[in-house]
Amino acid sequence: MQLMRKASVNRDTLETRIQVSVNLDGTGRGRFDTGVPFLEHMLDQVVRHGMIDLDISCKGDVHIDDHHTVEDIGITLGKAIAEAAGDKKGMTRYGHSYVPLDEALSRVVVDFSGRPGLVMNVPFTQKRIGNFDTELFFEFFQGFVNHALVTLHIDCLRGHNAHHQVETVFKAFGRALRMALTLDPRMAGATPSTKGVL
Repeated sequence: MQLMRKASVNRDTLETRIQVSVNLDGTGRGRFDTGVPFLEHMLDQVVRHGMIDLDISCKGDVHIDDHHTVEDIGITLGKAIAEAAGDKKGMTRYGHSYVPLDEALSRVVVDFSGRPGLVMNVPFTQKRIGNFDTELFFEFFQGFVNHALVTLHIDCLRGHNAHHQVETVFKAFGRALRMALTLDPRMAGATPSTKGVL
């Protein structure tokens, strides 16, 4: 019987106090208390489309702005997923997804390579969505890849509504994670690399 791949990670700094719990073999349930409602809306897309269970609470200095909270949640989520994935034996490793939302279309490709790398091309048509600064999404994903140790390519291929642009990114991110994290029975517990280690 397969053990559930779970992890809980805390991150405490002078700017944020964060707790993240993740179950990679979940059913798509999320609970969020971050003080940044639009980020929570996007994280809910990852949970639903990635079929992971995710609990994130954060007390951050949002009275200054959302920057530290968004970046540090990316960092802590990355650590939690890396810990839950463990040695990655039997894992598919690579994942990709195209997701449309009305006029917008995004592609996300992920590799659990053990090497952090981010290429992000999202020409946001607005600097802000409500009170949320769209530049912070780069900080979120940079923090994530640095600590999940993944290579991540994000491209918004078209779209003129900024909300649609970012929602397609997060839905595709969830779908790509789901594919990469899926255990492949044909791998029979082997490491998905010619190096023998990731």
